[in-house]
Amino acid sequence: MSKTLEVERWFEQNRPPAESALRRVRDVILGADPRLTEQVKYWTVVFAYQGDVCSFVQWKKPGVNLMFNRGARIPGKFPHLEGGGPTARFMRFADVAEVEARAAELGKIAAAWCRLMDADAAGAGAGKPRKKPQKTTAGRPKKATRRVKRR
Repeated sequence: MSKTLEVERWFEQNRPPAESALRRVRDVILGADPRLTEQVKYWTVVFAYQGDVCSFVQWKKPGVNLMFNRGARIPGKFPHLEGGGPTARFMRFADVAEVEARAAELGKIAAAWCRLMDADAAGAGAGKPRKKPQKTTAGRPKKATRRVKRR
């Protein structure tokens, strides 16, 4: 677990209302895989491994709102990972007791991200399939064209 002085300063300067729950979430995430790191970015705490994994959002409010920036790509079924959009997912905790109750799931999500990034780096593409360029009948990628509005 690699806690940074930068994040400690963030906690000291901001004193968020759910500080104890935020700190417990931090412990769970950093304890899930030793490759996970933390930093202050975009005025909040961001956890990362080969790109941003998740961050505290709306931290001035009671409770913990954790946003997984590219959470839709994380493989597996996680009952408390919310969201149905194309990219982000959220995990919310009311208090420390709720963090404790969902700690195993949160740790599995963080570890799944690390495995996904390793697979992507190895070229296995374990995440959601990326769109391939459209092919023309000649077998070459279709060129992007701009529509020009005619008057």
